Amino acid sequence: MTVTRPARLAGAALCAVLALICAGWILKDLAALGSPVDLAWHWAGDQHLPVRGRPATSLVDAVLLVASAAAAVAGLRSRHAASAFAATGTVTLALRLPGLWEPDSGALLTALVELALAAALVVTAAVGRRPGAAPHEPLPGRPRPGPAAAAGALLATGAVVLALWELYWAGELPLEATVDRFTGGRSIMKSALAPPPAWLSLTLVALYGTGAVSVLLRARHSRATGLLAGAFLAAGGLAAVARTTRYEMIGHFADLPAYGRLTVLTALFGLLGGLAVLALLAGRGAPPGAPGEEGEDREAAEESEEGGEDHPPPPGW
Repeated sequence: MTVTRPARLAGAALCAVLALICAGWILKDLAALGSPVDLAWHWAGDQHLPVRGRPATSLVDAVLLVASAAAAVAGLRSRHAASAFAATGTVTLALRLPGLWEPDSGALLTALVELALAAALVVTAAVGRRPGAAPHEPLPGRPRPGPAAAAGALLATGAVVLALWELYWAGELPLEATVDRFTGGRSIMKSALAPPPAWLSLTLVALYGTGAVSVLLRARHSRATGLLAGAFLAAGGLAAVARTTRYEMIGHFADLPAYGRLTVLTALFGLLGGLAVLALLAGRGAPPGAPGEEGEDREAAEESEEGGEDHPPPPGW
């Protein structure tokens, strides 16, 4: 399915506004911390940095900034941006929803605005589609079987590992703390815009699982979800590796208890696995007409015959 030009421009504009909102809050935190290095350590989980007032952003905002900017560029450059719009909008909706019960007025207003923009983005992706590819425009290839299987396995593993960690914390912490990890209660220290940790984990489990299934099935539009999931996996792994390195856990791996070793291994898997997913899905897909792609080509041709245009669209459409 391709996207009409008005829908592409509208989606790109919505993504650009989402990116600008994230950038504005990041610049505010940067001014409060005074150093990009300190801001990076704050995103990595260091809660002891000198800062005036409560920080607003987290690593989630950095990833959403990159994802929104990438989706905006995709909307301007490609007729096949519907999947990028849908993935970005859906994840933004899920991650900003807890902001509705955030006591900070600025964070609440931001959540309301971003939820509205994300909902509009999902609607744009849904209603702005038209069947068939534009004349002389190749369809984007699906991931090749080998890379698709590897990326899907990595994302599925990431979902299982994250779910197991949440089950571990649910068993270790008191019930009140477990509820706070999901709702963002008083016992949880977090940035104003950051989703509660358990809410974030459940959202990422859903994202990794959805990405794994779509990639393993080699759906035509699985790249956007898989790449977004890989970006979150790699970013979380990078932050965790930074923390474990700062606290000298990697250098003393043999002396760590089982919990510490699992923490280090999870961090390394997140970083390396996420980067691998990005590399596997960013590569060139299977070209139309390759073995196993005939069904997709036939489906695209049928869509074009049923709903496509009888003549080439005007230049720039």
